[in-house]
Amino acid sequence: MGNVRLVVAGLVLMALTACTPEQPAGSATRAPGSTAPSPAERTSLPEPQQATPERGELRFTKIAELERPVAFAVRKGDDRLYVAEQTGRLRTTDGKTVIDLSGEVSSGNEQGLLGVAFHPTGRWLYLDWTDARGDTHITEWAYDGERATGRRDVLKQDQPYANHNGGQLAFGPDGYLYIAFGDGGSAGDPQRNGQSLRTLLGKIVRIDPRGDPYTIPRDNPFAGRRGARGEIWAYGLRNPWRFSFDRATGDLWIGDVGQDAWEEVDHQPASSKGGENYGWSLREGKVRFRDGDAPDLVEPVIVYPLREGGNCSVIAGYVYRGQKIPWLRGQFLYGDFCAGWVRAAPAGDVTDSAEVGKVDQLSSFGQGPDGELYALSLQGPLYRIEPA
Repeated sequence: MGNVRLVVAGLVLMALTACTPEQPAGSATRAPGSTAPSPAERTSLPEPQQATPERGELRFTKIAELERPVAFAVRKGDDRLYVAEQTGRLRTTDGKTVIDLSGEVSSGNEQGLLGVAFHPTGRWLYLDWTDARGDTHITEWAYDGERATGRRDVLKQDQPYANHNGGQLAFGPDGYLYIAFGDGGSAGDPQRNGQSLRTLLGKIVRIDPRGDPYTIPRDNPFAGRRGARGEIWAYGLRNPWRFSFDRATGDLWIGDVGQDAWEEVDHQPASSKGGENYGWSLREGKVRFRDGDAPDLVEPVIVYPLREGGNCSVIAGYVYRGQKIPWLRGQFLYGDFCAGWVRAAPAGDVTDSAEVGKVDQLSSFGQGPDGELYALSLQGPLYRIEPA
């Protein structure tokens, strides 16, 4: 099961879908230049405000049209929005092309330019993309707001199959770069990468990208451990397409795309020291997937069934911390790529969720510098989320 392709208007869509197997084709605890709190300091951040019980609906106002937009970022001191197009360009909402990798990226339905993040200082930008062979690159450019120069690869990961590449990049409250890697692809995790600590596949990785080529933080949970990759922050993930940090608490929210039956969202509190095992491929959602044991598997906080109502792939969003939609404050937004619904759930009780809008071919969410949220559609539109 899971060998599914979605065809819309004659195009094979990128598989954010649950399973579209393809054939094999020692630093300081705060990143340099970061003013963000350290992991210890994060625990003292204020608790999220309680969400107002009365929910409304949301309006999705189109503000730009792009080519297959999949990722979103903002830069310190810059009021433009930066959007990554799967076809290879990083563009701004004022029409500028910052970087063009369209001649270098692979064009499979889960490949291409997949993620973007700016260093907390705004001096460097990072892209997650797959090359002509399908392998993942995390590449850095120096950036002054006008020109991207000094290109260098920070990290390269071989990909055994064309799907499950992950792609999300984000700097955490601690100033380190977090990277999402899928389990390597095909279906059912044939190489058992999800549970292996010897590979970055099936993981959330945490590094300081300003090293040579990068530095592993000394407080990473597996740093210095024999037989394990020190870059690993969390594991047991299938295809963590999108994750986000709560800007008020530092909590991490991970949307992990499912295999045959369940989509899931995982949650890591800011007080965590890392090392969580989210279960794949021993478990899908909360259900046993294959034989085997591992201690202390962390259960997802949200699960929903595949195919019901057209569901196919979870898209994790953000806990809303803006000011323009008072009833949404403190609620976690997430959606589904195929079904198109967007739901809001109080961060303190995610079981109490409600549908608040729809976006066709929802590929990602974005968060502006003011905490206001955006939604991206693979069909092209970038939407600003507003009260209905």
